[in-house]
Formats: sequence, structure tokens, C-alpha cells
Amino acid sequence: MTTHVGGLTKTAPATGVKPRQSLGSRLASGVSGGIVRVFLLLVGLFWLVPTIGLLLASLRTPEDMSASGWWKVFSEPSQLTVDSYQKLLENGDITSSLGNTVLITVPATVLVVVIGALAGYAFAWMEFPGRDWWFLAVVGLLVVPVQVALIPIAELFGKIGIFGTIFGVILFHVGFGLPFAVFLLRNFFAEIPRELLEAARLDGAGELRLFLKVVMPLGGPAIASLGIFQFLWVWNDMLVALVFSDAGSQPITVALQTQVRQFGNNIDVLAPGAFISMVIPLAVFFAFQRQFVSGVMAGAVK
Repeated sequence: MTTHVGGLTKTAPATGVKPRQSLGSRLASGVSGGIVRVFLLLVGLFWLVPTIGLLLASLRTPEDMSASGWWKVFSEPSQLTVDSYQKLLENGDITSSLGNTVLITVPATVLVVVIGALAGYAFAWMEFPGRDWWFLAVVGLLVVPVQVALIPIAELFGKIGIFGTIFGVILFHVGFGLPFAVFLLRNFFAEIPRELLEAARLDGAGELRLFLKVVMPLGGPAIASLGIFQFLWVWNDMLVALVFSDAGSQPITVALQTQVRQFGNNIDVLAPGAFISMVIPLAVFFAFQRQFVSGVMAGAVK
């Protein structure tokens, strides 16, 4: 609309007309729609297909698995049976290796989290000679490949008598898990407001109480993320266990690999064993997924 005021012509802005959206804005608004959510759900289901297939295969007899694929159970549900899991429980090598996996994974995870948290707090808030240089040395250890240290450490463990034992496998995992743990937790603890720590010190809190009552609760998400990472890495590891364990200390990954090499066709033991080996870390991840996401988001915000 055009008006004339004092000899001047003014054009009023048009009302009721939506501004033209750019192509990027239209794409962004379309991404948040229901179609994309359905697409992401389908992608998630697609990634679960191998897990579902392994579960159904572990519930079938070797004869049925050799005759048809695991999807046959949808048309013939009578094929489902738990006989394979009964045979698995009767296999002493698999059951003992599963116990060895727990004995290796739990201490290796707990030790890395505890020692990494203590060292991370010391590097972040305690003053001692050469602190920054020691931290740089820890960061430098992150670039050391595991493969480079296998032979030297194997010779060292052999000399001190722990090669081929569960303790040797745990010690190797702890040694190579600590640099990342210290690096991650030190950077997270360093973002805690100094005023909060000073207030606790004024109230008479010592370093240990300050660490337990203030730093640990605030660092819970980062510690949970570290614990999940370490647990999954140790549980699924086969290279370190293949080198440093023997027949009496081998975890489930090495035991399954040995079963494949020795027999090759004992799918009635391999399928349920592989599913149990896979489902336990999945259960741990989903049980602590909120803490994991919180830790990742906290690190992103900081």
C-alpha cells in the first residue's frame, strides 16, 4: 500500500504474506518431519538384523541351519529349540572361557576407571614438580600402537612369571587403557569451577574428601563413558588375549576362535556362544546409555 505524506511517497510493508524460505530452510524443516524418523527407525532395525539372525540361528538345530536360512523360523516356528544352549553349558571350554572373560574385563575396567580418575584429578588440580611434563608424557603414550608392545611385554611377562595368566592379560589392558583414561578425565575435571573446590577446602575438606564428595559426583557422566569404552574394548578383545593367555586363561573370543579352527562345523556351539559373547556388552551399553550420552554431551558443551 502506497501513501503520500508531505509530498513524500511511502510504501507500507505488505502484511499477511509469508517470507520466501531458502532451500536450506525448507530442507531443515523437512528433516525434522515424520518421514525422517521412520527412515532412521528402519536404519536401526537394519543394523539389528545380524543380531536377530544370530539369535534365531542359535535357537535352531544344526540340521535346520544346514537346510535353510535363519529366516525360515518365521514360517516354521517349531524349529526353535534351546538344545544348542544346553550343549553350550555342557562344553567346559566355552563356560570356563566365559568366566575368564568376566575375570579379565571387570578388574581391567575398574582399575582403569579408579586409577584414571585419581590421576586425572591430580593432573587437573594438584601442584607437584613436573606436572605438565608428566601429563605430556601420558598424552604421548596415546600414539603407541598395541602391536608394537606385544613382543617386548610378552618377554617381560615371561621373565617375571605372569605370561599366560589372567593377571598378565589384565595388566596389559590396564597399562594401555590408562593413558586415554587420564587424558579424558583430566580434561573433564579441569573444567570444574575453581570456586567450588576452594569453597570445599575452606570448609575443611582434604584432597581425598574433595575428590570423593565433589569431583566424583560431578565427573559421573565422563567416568561412566570411560567405563563403557573400557568394558567394550576389553570384552571384545582377541589380539591381546590370543598372545598373553593360554588354554586355562583364554577368554570367550579366543575360545570361539579355537572352536572354529578345530572343528569348523560345530555351529550348535558356536552360534549360542557368539550370541552370548555379543549380547552381554550390548546389555551393558543399553543399561548405561543415558550416562554415556550425558558424558558425551557434557564434553561437547565444555
